[in-house]
Amino acid sequence: MFVTSALTGCALMDLARDCEGTDAKVEEMAALDILGSRPDEATVARGFEEVDAGCWSDSGDVSVYAERTYAFPGTRAEVAAHYRTAARQDGWSPDPEAAPDDLSFVKETKSLQIVFLTAELLAEEGHGSRPDLTTGAGYSISVGSFE
Repeated sequence: MFVTSALTGCALMDLARDCEGTDAKVEEMAALDILGSRPDEATVARGFEEVDAGCWSDSGDVSVYAERTYAFPGTRAEVAAHYRTAARQDGWSPDPEAAPDDLSFVKETKSLQIVFLTAELLAEEGHGSRPDLTTGAGYSISVGSFE
């Protein structure tokens, strides 16, 4: 048991060290204009008022990210049309490695993805039942960059 605690402590120290010095990059990511772009009538989802931003590290790979979640009473097609236009106007290009119907974009070393929310996905992420996000086209928009 002592060895497990020691290994966990080392792993936590490695994680902190790997993300050390990324605060400015995380703030930059959270401030990207595309995160505030949304279709008319889309609202910031209750409980998701703040941009979720941070850093994670796994096996030496360090990634910074920022994410917003919106409730939208319209259709997925309306959301897709909005972001295809907004992303292009903001200098993002469709991700050449994504499926044609995915809402995935790239810009420099950053990736942008729009994911439509389902009851199952929300439950997996610990958000429980959220009819405000599963009726219409609730979605999250996230940006990330490997450092």
